[in-house]
Amino acid sequence: MKTAAKLSNVTFTYSNGEGGALSGVDLEIGRGECVLLCGCSGCGKTTVTRLINGLIPHYYEGSLEGEAVVSGRNVSDTPIEDLAGVVGSVFQNPRSQFFCVDTTAEIAFGCENMGLPEDEVIGRINKTVADMKIEKLMGRSIFNLSGGEKQKIACAGAAAMLPEIFVLDEPTSNLDLDAIDELRDIIADWKNSGKTIVIAEHRLGWLRGLCDRVIFMEEGRISREFTGEAFFSLGADTLCSMGLRGIGAEQGYLESETGLHAIKPFEHRGEIALENFSYSYGAHKALELGSLSIPIGSVTAVLGHNGAGKSTFARCLCGLQKGFKGRVVMDGRSLRSREMRRLSYMVMQDVNHQLFADTVIEEAMLGADDSQLDRALEILEKLGIAQYKDRHPMSLSGGQKQRVAIASAMLAGKKLLVLDEPTSGLDFGSMERTAELLRSLEKDMTVLIVTHDAQLTERCCTHVLHLENGRI
Repeated sequence: MKTAAKLSNVTFTYSNGEGGALSGVDLEIGRGECVLLCGCSGCGKTTVTRLINGLIPHYYEGSLEGEAVVSGRNVSDTPIEDLAGVVGSVFQNPRSQFFCVDTTAEIAFGCENMGLPEDEVIGRINKTVADMKIEKLMGRSIFNLSGGEKQKIACAGAAAMLPEIFVLDEPTSNLDLDAIDELRDIIADWKNSGKTIVIAEHRLGWLRGLCDRVIFMEEGRISREFTGEAFFSLGADTLCSMGLRGIGAEQGYLESETGLHAIKPFEHRGEIALENFSYSYGAHKALELGSLSIPIGSVTAVLGHNGAGKSTFARCLCGLQKGFKGRVVMDGRSLRSREMRRLSYMVMQDVNHQLFADTVIEEAMLGADDSQLDRALEILEKLGIAQYKDRHPMSLSGGQKQRVAIASAMLAGKKLLVLDEPTSGLDFGSMERTAELLRSLEKDMTVLIVTHDAQLTERCCTHVLHLENGRI
């Protein structure tokens, strides 16, 4: 088998101290091979993908030793623009790779940069859109898409360039099961056409039968290698001991009854009443809930397919969405948007927009006073990030940043905590720690979690709210 990418004794350390450094990594990936990179958050998976697509060393600075060769090109000596047509990338946060404000232009962007004729660009867009079944997303504003819909557009933009190698970093982090099945079909088509595929991922089950080889990483090193068949035969206990998610853990999580219902015993302590909640993006009716009562002190999972209105609902509830209609009644008082903003705290899907301080401990303490320092350190310890307390938040991995934002939210002293996909980049152990901490909040605040993570729902939620097409 010819080689598509090869890392030879690669050691890399980020100049800003970012986690995910590599130490003596040797990895050879054959042409047409589908390889899964897995391991705990910060183990080096994303760093390997950045070496293959040339972002290291041309964008992310640091100390690089050893050699990375991709499609016969030494990455260090090859301009990144020359690698762009060879390696197609899909990042964990799709917004970080968007250059256009509408979806059709975004899919065309890479092809246009390659200097392709207009007819060929249009043909590639049409074929990619049909293959990925995303016709309804065309001609839409990027800003009005859900997180999962943005991920689909990012995948389509990479696919339209017809690269030799695809590199995907947590591509399913914000996708529902239907969307994951569609993505799997696309990747299977890429593989059948001889493309090389490298996937860094925490959600594993959807890759059964697709991956030829699995690379398990720990602390910047390749710890173990498996054939795809051997890896997907491992039992749940073995995967758990490796810090990995269960393989079949998320099947059927949207098959529950619709509406809001309890899934665990719960002590009723009043309600937050939502009356006539609705919101529109122009002519598109995104939310039309009517009336809804959320139990005070509950931890409620907000479930639904991509584009169901979950994130819009969360922003309206926190008073962050201008122009929404409806009102919130709590403790017999009707609350305006300004009051809801004062009473609530939202951890966004893209946490990069709400990290402001110079150190992790300062970020956690932003909404707290000095008397809560010990509590802050305790929360960081429970979330598994206390060792990074003096690091800059932006130097952490995606999953670690997520936990910093959660710590800050928990210390803010609000009555309503809303988290949008809080475990999208977390490994099994980090998810369990987060779930335990959220479960402990029942008596202190009301928590809503917008999520596709069935394991998180199972471990910490008392209630489930199922939304589809902007309705309960």
